[in-house]
Amino acid sequence: MYKDKILLITGGTGSFGNAVLKRFIGKFKEIRIFSRDEKKQDDMRIQLKNTKVKFYIGDVRNRSSVDNVMQGVNYVFHAAALKQVPSCEFFPMEATKTNVLGTNNVVKSAIFHKVEKVICLSTDKAAYPINAMGISKALMEKVAISSALHDSETTICVTRYGNVMASRGSVIPLFIKQILNDEPLTITDPKMTRFLMSLDDAVDLVLFAFDNGSSGDLFVNKAPASNIGDLAEALKLIFKSNSKTKVIGTRHGEKHYETLCTREEMLKSIDMGNFYRIPADNRDLNYNQFFSQGSEMKDITDYNSNNTKQLNIEKVKELLLNLDYVVDILNENNF
Repeated sequence: MYKDKILLITGGTGSFGNAVLKRFIGKFKEIRIFSRDEKKQDDMRIQLKNTKVKFYIGDVRNRSSVDNVMQGVNYVFHAAALKQVPSCEFFPMEATKTNVLGTNNVVKSAIFHKVEKVICLSTDKAAYPINAMGISKALMEKVAISSALHDSETTICVTRYGNVMASRGSVIPLFIKQILNDEPLTITDPKMTRFLMSLDDAVDLVLFAFDNGSSGDLFVNKAPASNIGDLAEALKLIFKSNSKTKVIGTRHGEKHYETLCTREEMLKSIDMGNFYRIPADNRDLNYNQFFSQGSEMKDITDYNSNNTKQLNIEKVKELLLNLDYVVDILNENNF
């Protein structure tokens, strides 16, 4: 189904884009990588040496550059985002320009160019958001879903997932670096919980939405979780480390646990095995319906990293040893 199709990945030089390429590089007629970092594009071009992968310099904030790359595209995986919590806290307008206005540019361009499907990637921080990154991604979801309801030709879906293990800027590379340098592991709060997902899990979620989504749907995958203290201990076991841990306290914009589905979303969610599907509210612009028609408020809770399946240290260790990132570092350092 892909052999005559063109796939566009915005923010394609990131962790997600690399994971998609690893799985699909030979299946599409062409894969376009769209990003603003020429160095990362050049590194990827040299590493891949594949003529089916085309590189486009541009920025989702710039509609004309998005239009340029969108011509002839069949499918879009929209991964471009500002996603570091501290940088978004310091520069919330920059987060808004990329995550909200940039998404609007991508979606509107896709509709204009009659793209078949668009999958927008979001984050657990968009559920009950308390920081600028989460707020901007929550609004990104609203922009995508609203556009989906007003267009009948382009299918637009949203996927929301938790922390991707060993992705750039995440805690696992930091802990490993501290272990290798024989430094204390800096832990914000050892009881803080986070969902644990691999890059393959993230790609699986996007593909499930691609295959099963109707326009306006939001998809979430069910993922296990661990507390940060156990994650640190698992890494110390893997690397045979005696490093101490240093509790530094919760930083600005951090939650004690993350939520993938709010209580309000769980009320209308559809259990699809390993995934939840949250259909869009497809009522039209007759505002009276929003006030005169409602649904019963059932006794149900949200889906979060505290009430999902909790992994102990040994299970976390097993999960970590399945990550290429961890295995590569073990091999490089002769563990």
